[in-house]
Amino acid sequence: MKNLKYLIAFIGIISIFIAGCSNSLENEEQNIDVQKRIGDDYYYEDFKEITNTEQVKNVKELIGDINWEHAKVDMVRPADYRFSFLFKNPEIEAKAVLYELWISPNKDKAELVIDSESKYIQLDKNKSAKLFEILTGEKLSEQ
Repeated sequence: MKNLKYLIAFIGIISIFIAGCSNSLENEEQNIDVQKRIGDDYYYEDFKEITNTEQVKNVKELIGDINWEHAKVDMVRPADYRFSFLFKNPEIEAKAVLYELWISPNKDKAELVIDSESKYIQLDKNKSAKLFEILTGEKLSEQ
């Protein structure tokens, strides 16, 4: 019985430590690195780095609210933009998730793909406009 108490206490301490470590990464400041496709090929160049904490938070919330479809998609052209979150602290090593963004032919919606996780979503007009404006500084409807 005494050993069981120690085991439970040990598991509790480890759980608190793990939760604390994961929360500290979530609270770490991040930037967003945005790349734009050049030409018709799979060539991208750095377009913009978003360092404004409020804008980064808005993009994270917008993406966090998405109900992704699990699907492997094959788009007809390369993504118009790509972006990823990067920690400001160079000491933190984390695998960056690459988000690929396509502008719809009507220029009113955006489609997102996380190829490495086989995730896809077409955003509604409102979310598309918000995300695009934060990422590019431009209006989606003016593309």
